[in-house]
Amino acid sequence: MKKLFERFSRRTWIIIGVAVAILIVVIAMTMGGKEESTYQTAKLERGDLVASVGATGSVRAQQSAILAWQTTGRVEKVNAQVGDVVKKDSILASLDKGSLNQSIILAEADLASAQKALDELLNSDTTRAQALRTLDAAETEYDKAYDYRLSLNGKITITETYWSFGQVKVRKYKGYADKETIADADEKLALAESKLNDARRAVERVKNGADPADVSSAEARVAAAESTLKMARIESPFDGTVTQATPVIGDQVATGATAFRVDDLSHLLVDLQVSEVDINHVALGQIATLTFDAILNQEYHGEVVKVGQAGDTLQGVVNFTVTVELTDADEAVKPGMTAAVNVVIEEQTDQLLVPNRAVRLVDGERVVYLLVDNQPKSVKVKIGTTDGTNSVLVDGDVKEGDLIILNPPSRNGGPFGG
Repeated sequence: MKKLFERFSRRTWIIIGVAVAILIVVIAMTMGGKEESTYQTAKLERGDLVASVGATGSVRAQQSAILAWQTTGRVEKVNAQVGDVVKKDSILASLDKGSLNQSIILAEADLASAQKALDELLNSDTTRAQALRTLDAAETEYDKAYDYRLSLNGKITITETYWSFGQVKVRKYKGYADKETIADADEKLALAESKLNDARRAVERVKNGADPADVSSAEARVAAAESTLKMARIESPFDGTVTQATPVIGDQVATGATAFRVDDLSHLLVDLQVSEVDINHVALGQIATLTFDAILNQEYHGEVVKVGQAGDTLQGVVNFTVTVELTDADEAVKPGMTAAVNVVIEEQTDQLLVPNRAVRLVDGERVVYLLVDNQPKSVKVKIGTTDGTNSVLVDGDVKEGDLIILNPPSRNGGPFGG
C-alpha cells in the first residue's frame, strides 16, 4: 500500500480527492431528486364537536352601590367592615348627633309629630264622627233656609202704625215680599246648599276610614323627616357584601365622601363583546365555560342571560354585548377580574370530522386530499360547523378510515388554495 501511495505525487492525490467529493455530491443530489415526498396524514374518524364563541370580559356584581355621606359630621359608629354580609336597610355607620347641623337634629322632632298625625288618621274615628255632626248641622241649616225662601212665594202680613186723633193706631194687611228680601233669601239658601254638599262629600271620604289625601299628605311628611335623618347614617340599599369600607370612628367626613361599597356577590356577571359575525349564533340559556388568569387550574361555568339587540361601533368594528352569569362562582371569583369566556353555540355528536388544516380552496370549491397508492387524490367536500380545529363533514366522496393528507404539496396536488 505504501508503494502505491509513493507512485503518485501529492498533487495527484489532491486532484483525485476533489473528484471523488464532487462525485459524492452528484450522487446525493440525484438520489434526493428521486426520493418520494413524505405526507402527514390522519384517518377520517367520527367524534363529537363543540362549537363556541370566545371573548373576554370583566366580572361584575348584578347589583353594586358606592355609598357616600350626605352631610358633614364626625363618625360615631362603624358597624361593618370589608367582607361582612349585610341586609337591606342595615346601618353600616352613623355620625355623632352633636356634630350635625340644626336641620337634621330638628328632623327627629318633626318625624315624631308626623308619625303621631299619621297614626291618628289611620286609627282614630274622631274625624268621621266630626264629619257626621257637621253634616247634621248643614242639613238643619239648609232646611231652615229652604222653608224661609218658600214662604216668600205667598202673601205676607204687613203691619203699619200711624197717629189718628192723637192716638197711635195699628193696621195690618196682606202684601208681597220685595225683591231685595227674595234675593237675600236666595243667597242664604245657595250658601246652605253648598255647605250641605261639602259636608256630604266629607262624610263620603271618611266613611271607610281616613281620607286618602290626608293619609298621603301625612305619609309624605313622615318620609321627608325620615329622609333628613338618614343623612346622618349610611344604610345598605340591598342584601350584599361589603367590598370597600373607609370610615373610622372619630373621622370628620364631608358631604360626598365615599364610605362603603356593597356588592351582591350571589349573582356575578361577565359582559362580553361579540362580533356581528357571531352574534346570531348566541342565544339565551346557552352554557359557557370561564377561566381566569388570577385563578389557576380552575374552570367555571355560566349561562347566557342577556343578548344585546343593538350593536356598538368602535373603530369600524360592530360588537354586541352578551351577558353571562356564573353558575358555580366561589369566593375566589371577585368583581373586576378578567375572564376568558367560551359560549357553546352548538354541539354535535358522532359526526365525521375533517381537520381544518387539511381543507383547501381550489377554483372556489373546498377540497381535501386522500392518500391513495402513495399519491394525493383531490376530493370535493362540503363542511359545516367548526370548532376551529375540526369541522363536520356534510358531504363528499370520503368515508370513515380514509387517510386525509394534512400537508399536500402544491407541486404534486395541483393549484391549492388557502
